Amino acid sequence: MGVKAALPKYELYCYYVILSLAMLWTASWIFEVSSSNASRKTFKSNVKPGWYLLGRNMEMADYEWKMWFSTFCEHILFALSGHVIFAKICSLLAPQYRSLVYMAYGILAVFTSMGWTYVTLILSHCVLLYSISLVKLRWLCFTAGLTTLATFKMEPFLSWQAGFATGSFELRPVLFYGGCGFTIMRCMSFALENCERREGNYSFLELLKYNFYLPFFYFGPIMTFNRFYVEANNPSLSRKEREMWSISVQALLHLGVVITVDILFHYMYILTIPTDMKLLKHLSDWALAGLAYLNLVYDWVKAAVMFGVINTVSRLDHFDPPKPPKCITMLYVFSETHFDRGINDWLCKYVYDYLGGKHDNVVSELIASVCTFGVTALWLGPGWVTFIWAFLNCFGLNFELWTAKFFSMEPFVSIEMAMSDAMSRRIRAVFNTFNFWTIVLYNILALNSLDFAKLVAKRLLLKGFPFSTVTVMVVTYCLVQLIKERERKQALIDDPDPTPPPAPAPAPVTVVPTTASDQTAPAPPVDPNKEKAE
Repeated sequence: MGVKAALPKYELYCYYVILSLAMLWTASWIFEVSSSNASRKTFKSNVKPGWYLLGRNMEMADYEWKMWFSTFCEHILFALSGHVIFAKICSLLAPQYRSLVYMAYGILAVFTSMGWTYVTLILSHCVLLYSISLVKLRWLCFTAGLTTLATFKMEPFLSWQAGFATGSFELRPVLFYGGCGFTIMRCMSFALENCERREGNYSFLELLKYNFYLPFFYFGPIMTFNRFYVEANNPSLSRKEREMWSISVQALLHLGVVITVDILFHYMYILTIPTDMKLLKHLSDWALAGLAYLNLVYDWVKAAVMFGVINTVSRLDHFDPPKPPKCITMLYVFSETHFDRGINDWLCKYVYDYLGGKHDNVVSELIASVCTFGVTALWLGPGWVTFIWAFLNCFGLNFELWTAKFFSMEPFVSIEMAMSDAMSRRIRAVFNTFNFWTIVLYNILALNSLDFAKLVAKRLLLKGFPFSTVTVMVVTYCLVQLIKERERKQALIDDPDPTPPPAPAPAPVTVVPTTASDQTAPAPPVDPNKEKAE
């Protein structure tokens, strides 16, 4: 049963047709709303003249996208290009010193863009957390790290430290928060890894190499120190077969995605429409559901492209960076709803897995998830929306474990064992459908607003019941089944032989209708770096 259970091809084709028609219908609704409300005040402030060849205005509501791929594109590309050139020269002439060259170029780039006072501020935090790491007490390292991180989220400490970044450079506030926030997380990783080292301590120079690696410094992602240390000190710089081809294809793919998103911004204003509550109240239930879904898809695309550009550079430096986040389209369990895999890996290693163990105990899981989302809320910045988002996602993560425990008891196990594999998959998909929309509603809190999330929930669950609710759930069911089909094919590739070797005393099969059948211990959902610090 589970992920390798196949469905008839005609059934899958039916799902493809229903989903395709639904997506086209949703896109037509949003396109019509975008075109017919151009004179609204909200549109005038967020929509600007776009590409001349397209002859339409372009949505410019997302500051991060605008910063990366229009306003400051030349600054970011210039700094990363310089890093690539210096790294290539070093790898050819003195590969054993490449980590030192990365550090030197990173410090020089930070000094040039932000000034010596900012570099001094960063170094002071590094010195502080390095000194505390020498004590080798995990709780002390955590306390010092989180307290330091809180100083960038609370007044008057925030304003005082922001004064170290002087000048009128428009990108300076973004670089300040990004560099400081990621520095603290990296220093905490270094300190916690130093606590785990049985003999001696890592040197302060290793911390500087780790922290001032420019591609990760301002915008992430975070690579935990243990991984960075091994890869930065790897004497072998040989590449796998066709690795450069893969890197080139990845770079071209990111360029194609950027162009595609820019074109779509001329026709569908998916970020501006949710900010106009008066307009939203006149939209259909289907248009609201499509807006909520597309906002999450866009945020994943943005995170994947922004991290993808940096990851391409780091792969040229012979690093294996954190992979892009899993698309919201492919999610139906809370255990995979992270938008930044680097932050997610950090939280799992040092908080969630450390406290949760095997994630099979309800109490341990509750403690681990509460602590994880507590750190996440601090990272994002304390606020009511953040607290609500953290509470709901924390509850969803624990509810999956509670449900798993409940359905692992009799008579549910015997009932599902009596079913066919295909029927078991269909029943699981029904439960996953509701889980999918729970994830969507919970996470648009952080991406849009509490009012938008409340309106979508009210229209889909109350006013739209039963027609709109059932229609949206049927389409979502088709989507979940297609996701499961993709997972099934991938599982067959990874494990071509579905028949396990005989065992003398096989354990009873435990099945969970409400969670993904192939999921292991859940990992915490982490917000996509929606944090403005990046």
